[in-house]
Amino acid sequence: MRTATVQRQTSETSISVEVNLDGTGLYEVSTGIGFLDHMLEQLSRHSLIDLKVLTKGDLHVDQHHTTEDTGIAIGEALAKALGDKKGITRYGHAYAPMDETLTRCALDISGRPWLVFKADFSMPRLGEWDTELIEHWFHSFAQAAGITLHVENLYGSNNHHIVESCYKALARALRVAVEIDPRKADSIPSTKGML
Repeated sequence: MRTATVQRQTSETSISVEVNLDGTGLYEVSTGIGFLDHMLEQLSRHSLIDLKVLTKGDLHVDQHHTTEDTGIAIGEALAKALGDKKGITRYGHAYAPMDETLTRCALDISGRPWLVFKADFSMPRLGEWDTELIEHWFHSFAQAAGITLHVENLYGSNNHHIVESCYKALARALRVAVEIDPRKADSIPSTKGML
């Protein structure tokens, strides 16, 4: 089983993350930010990656550290569970429609972190979550996971749908990328011999 546990302790947050890349999409998530919890549940369910996240952050200050550090911890757990990345499909892409909204995600588990994020929000908050922190979560996750990640909302008007389609597109792209390629399960998917 490709699993990992990450504990992240700072003066601002205390986080425990467990992942199972070969799971069935089971989740247990508590960050103290309801909308972020909802998005992480979508990430788990649609990627089939089992995800357990317990975050206690300095929400009395604001949501920045909790959002950022949760993204980092999940990214670190993903990278740890992937190990040397032998046999993975490596690339993944997906389109996620949600009513009037459509989002595209493409990613490469490359070891070279990068984020391109294109989504606009017309509201400053969703539930209690600041919409400016959504891109920051994706950035933190991509950096810590070591993946090249492109997320682009093609169109949409409902802010909830836009964010949710971003997470669902990421989930479906991850599901493909972390799968073991049965034709090359014994090798690293790179001409360099490492990722």
